[in-house]
Amino acid sequence: MTPTPSLYDRLQSADAYFLMAGPCAIESEDMALRIAEQIVEITSRLGIPYIFKGSYRKANRSRIDSFTGIGDEKALRILDKVRREFGVPTVTDIHETHEAAMAAEYVDVLQIPAFLCRQTDLIVAAARTGRIVNVKKGQFLSGEAMAFVARKCVDSGNGQVILTERGNTFGYTDLVVDYRNIPAMRALGFPVVMDVTHSLQQPNQGSGVTGGKPELIETIAKAAIAVGADGLFIETHPDPATAKSDGANMLRLDLLEGLLTKLMRIREAVRG
Repeated sequence: MTPTPSLYDRLQSADAYFLMAGPCAIESEDMALRIAEQIVEITSRLGIPYIFKGSYRKANRSRIDSFTGIGDEKALRILDKVRREFGVPTVTDIHETHEAAMAAEYVDVLQIPAFLCRQTDLIVAAARTGRIVNVKKGQFLSGEAMAFVARKCVDSGNGQVILTERGNTFGYTDLVVDYRNIPAMRALGFPVVMDVTHSLQQPNQGSGVTGGKPELIETIAKAAIAVGADGLFIETHPDPATAKSDGANMLRLDLLEGLLTKLMRIREAVRG
């Protein structure tokens, strides 16, 4: 009997790019299920492997009065419900070592935020859960430097690593994507994801609320697929203007299918 391929194996062998998408933060059960249902329908039809994304808590807000979440356990249970109800894997980010084992009970992929990608104890804790570990490249690092980050996971007994590009700091209030980082990280032997929406953030605004350039989402995504990204990370919401976190750089949900369809054509062309 042929063993069932693991999620990590399926991501590595997918004909299409894979997608991590969902709201920035879990705002409510109804919202999460509504977004998941729509994306599952689209990705199933297009044949795109899909992982539902949602942060159970936002720990890196600019202001103390910013929305951080609806409660850890409540949000994690919602992520688990998405996983069970729609049969898709889920991903969420963690910020401290003690969160790794807790979140691993509810999700399939643990994500290390870019600002924390050099936190050895955090990466080791995530790796030791046995879950896939998606590490976002720090805004201050090169693609080549992520070799040492990935090695921390591997040396902790977990080779299921994904590396994510999300732009580099450009001045104080902007980011720029250096597409050389995608082939550089792929050369390390791990799947590479382009975080499309966070790469369009404009951080450190005087208002204390991060800005963004969502009109460039399609541009960033097209270029990423063209240079060989294995997956895309896209935060999406039915009405980004009312989203409680990162609305300034999110993709409106009704625009997702059109974008994914265009990207499928680019993927096919690149693969010949």
